[in-house]
Amino acid sequence: MTPRTLPHDDYITAVSEALDKAGLEVKDGRTDDSESRGTYCYLSAVIELDMMSVGLQDEQPGLLLIWEWHTGREAEHGEPDRGPVWQFAALKDDGSNEYPTDLPVYGYADPAAVVEAARKVISSEIKPGNFFNSGQWQGWTGGLIGGSWEKADQLEAACAEWDARE
Repeated sequence: MTPRTLPHDDYITAVSEALDKAGLEVKDGRTDDSESRGTYCYLSAVIELDMMSVGLQDEQPGLLLIWEWHTGREAEHGEPDRGPVWQFAALKDDGSNEYPTDLPVYGYADPAAVVEAARKVISSEIKPGNFFNSGQWQGWTGGLIGGSWEKADQLEAACAEWDARE
């Protein structure tokens, strides 16, 4: 059986490779299409960083970088608007994770920008939000980090095409 490819596979691979090259070792990574409220699908990816690679295993079991692309069809029900978003969440000792926090990068961020933002999360320059502040970062006043990926237009078109088929 041939594995199913998704529009964001190449993008997440590029981000994972940039993280590894920068010394932020990817422990696990996966792409998927998931359901929102059991009605509409959305695209998702999760990259787990190996905190031992940055010497923080004792302080934090892991860090998740989360990318999602939503259709916007359920925005009136509290689901995200159409388009991509990056988030991060710390892993807990029991394998669950903290409430996801928006990562201050473009939805189709350049992989180098994701690396830079991840470093700022690890160094606590960007502090996680919580349920009560809707996952907005704390302590960061630097605005969005970096620019967009060179293939952002192609990725957006592929995501829109996927949406039309779903």
